[in-house]
Amino acid sequence: MIGKGAAMSKVRKPEHISQEDWDAVDFPPLTEEQLARLRPAREVFPNIDDFPKPRPRGPQKTPTKVQTTIRLDSDVIAHFRSTGAGWQSRLNEMLRRGVAQEKKRAGK
Repeated sequence: MIGKGAAMSKVRKPEHISQEDWDAVDFPPLTEEQLARLRPAREVFPNIDDFPKPRPRGPQKTPTKVQTTIRLDSDVIAHFRSTGAGWQSRLNEMLRRGVAQEKKRAGK
């Protein structure tokens, strides 16, 4: 039997999921019998090459964002990354609120 987490990396719990719900989900490792029954994907899906391929996302139709490089403190990045997918958008929203506050304070 394969040990727990032998081939898997540690998955972080997203902030929006309670610890109780996170602990309730259990994906035990495969047994030797289950491993022996596994078959190659091409055997199960002989026409796998005919499956639709995901379309690459093209450029924005109306570009609203600018790609840039910025240096931020590592703890700031760590905090936002720990909130899961979409962390860049959440960081952008926090910056947007800060800009709005600055404009309000400056009377603009």
